[in-house]
Amino acid sequence: MGETATADALLKTRGESRALEAFVVACAFERGGRFCGFALGDGTIRIAEPAANAAWRSVAVHEGAVLALAPDATAGGFLTGGDDGALRRVAAATGEATEIARFGGRWVEHVASHEGAKAGGGLIAAAVGKSVHLFDGAGARLKSFEHKSTVNGIAFDAKGKRLAVSHYNGVSLWFVGAKEATPRTLEWKGSHLAIALHPEGEAVVTAMQENALHGWRLSDGQHMRMSGYPAKTESLSFSRRGKWLASSGADAIVLWPFFGGEPMGKTPLELAGGDGVLCTRVACHPGHDAVAGGFADGLVVLADIDQGRVLPVAAPGRGTVSALAWNADGTRFAFGTESGFAAVVDFSRK
Repeated sequence: MGETATADALLKTRGESRALEAFVVACAFERGGRFCGFALGDGTIRIAEPAANAAWRSVAVHEGAVLALAPDATAGGFLTGGDDGALRRVAAATGEATEIARFGGRWVEHVASHEGAKAGGGLIAAAVGKSVHLFDGAGARLKSFEHKSTVNGIAFDAKGKRLAVSHYNGVSLWFVGAKEATPRTLEWKGSHLAIALHPEGEAVVTAMQENALHGWRLSDGQHMRMSGYPAKTESLSFSRRGKWLASSGADAIVLWPFFGGEPMGKTPLELAGGDGVLCTRVACHPGHDAVAGGFADGLVVLADIDQGRVLPVAAPGRGTVSALAWNADGTRFAFGTESGFAAVVDFSRK
């Protein structure tokens, strides 16, 4: 009992939590950092405003499950994709949901955005089957990118100039402003799932179907192979400047070094492990070399990468961690579990 109380100290003293009674598919903070959204398997999203200590708003967005969640391209809202074939925008302050596009009965499995400085600015991407559809920040359709197989992951680079798409047999790297829709292709046999782009544009890495990561150095296409995982990696996150790549799929947070050359041939750093429980989600802090990890037993921790110190955020016992997110300045952190537990924790100085 004492160990549980200690592990829950941050959650109890700095957290705000709810039992949402539905699988938490994803969580995200809108770009203004004021609101946090939790996407649920029952077709709703729950919107929290931690600073106001107000009731969490429930918004019915999709008929069926919410499959994807991302911050809108500008502050104040969220983007959702659902198994009803709709891409929608939700205003965080009012809960108003509006439809950007509908794709018949095809699932909208992945959504991503790049920030725009003004209302209607930025970019929005939605993956539907073998296609990725690109919209401007106002929701006007710009173009579509077609692939030979189903899209498994999408990510914008830091400048919003390129969109990386993972699929069977590799990655397609699209220049979103190019007049001719011809991608740079990065090939490697197998099914490529989760995807992450190095924040300095130096590399792209995917999680593969067979318990391994594969990467490419973008300057010359050099391959990188990172293996040894006991389970499939479902979550990837680069540290703030790309020094480390954090990953799930082992009984610890596994971090591959991306400094001093490529990670191949190097031993990864492992944090917060040793008890045999699988790490299911990772999320690097946006401003420090620190990483949050969520585990299959419900444990949530924050680890200092350089010092190796581990700070418990929430004790085990609330279901497998299925979602993690930081706000833009790293002062607030959110997590959710498969059993429907969700929380926002305040890390700001008081």
